[in-house]
Amino acid sequence: MATSSHAARRLRYAVATVLLLAAVGGLAWRHAGPLAVRVVTAQRGQAVDAIYATGTVEPTVMMPLAPRVGGRLAARTVDEGDKVRKGQLLARLDDADLAGAVDEQQARLAYARSQHERASALAARGFVAAGEADRSRAELKAAEAALRRVRAQRDYMALTAPADGIIIRRDGEVGQYISPGQAVFVLACCAPLRVTAEIDEEDINRVHRGQAVLLKADALPGQVFDGTVSEVTPKGDPVARSYRVRIALAAPGALQTGMTVDANLVVERHDHALLLPASAVRDNVVWLVDGQRLRQRRIVAGIRGPQRVEVRQGLDGGEQVVAQPDSALSEGRWARPLPAPAQQPQQPR
Repeated sequence: MATSSHAARRLRYAVATVLLLAAVGGLAWRHAGPLAVRVVTAQRGQAVDAIYATGTVEPTVMMPLAPRVGGRLAARTVDEGDKVRKGQLLARLDDADLAGAVDEQQARLAYARSQHERASALAARGFVAAGEADRSRAELKAAEAALRRVRAQRDYMALTAPADGIIIRRDGEVGQYISPGQAVFVLACCAPLRVTAEIDEEDINRVHRGQAVLLKADALPGQVFDGTVSEVTPKGDPVARSYRVRIALAAPGALQTGMTVDANLVVERHDHALLLPASAVRDNVVWLVDGQRLRQRRIVAGIRGPQRVEVRQGLDGGEQVVAQPDSALSEGRWARPLPAPAQQPQQPR
């Protein structure tokens, strides 16, 4: 009986010892055995340092067209989106009163002309003094000036196109009273489309005329448009803390007025650069799997993008680099490399 109890205790001790050794061995293997890590290799591609901004497509020249005098809008011959020619009638205000004034002044002019002709003929024959002919000549010129004035006032009631272009906005309805200077139309003319973008004040010192720009529009997926910086406003917006930049388009293509675009102003571009995922680089240090051992290596980084970092010095291109290093890595530790997901080449946003 006692012998059986003693044997049972020895068996329990043996089992506990085996379990303890297994746990210790597991911990030892966890800390000393190969560490599974995801690795990547540096890829060759284009490294682009770009300033990102949002812009709007707009005409280079926009002309508000407004009457010099007020009146009721009597007729409108064009609408938004219509192409117009220089001198074309676009709209006319009610000019009935001025039309009557023109008729009146034409009658006054005809009477003044007849009086001057009569006075000139009588003066030539000596029947009236020469001063009478001079007075009639002055009255004739005054009548001519009065007629030109009322005709000009009547012409002010008509809105005509000052140049060839497209009506991009219309703000008047027939029958509506239009005040002097109130724009009835906005005409886009005289130059191709451009993009206006707002650049953060922290980046404006890296922007200059002639700088290359890559443009994308959500309305035109898959298309990239080339442009160049044409103007940089000298005064920024203190509220938005930004500067306005104008971008000339090499070819507008399907871009239309009012479209929103993403603009990447290219500061620097390196072709055939050695690129690593940004997650693999921490404080210009990378971890390599070299002969199944972890090794730390310092690099010289170049252009940094949101997804990729250019490696200028420190790697040859064939090394296995830990994709996402963490605190579990240590110099010389065994490592078992696992392939990371497929890498994508770096592109501007």
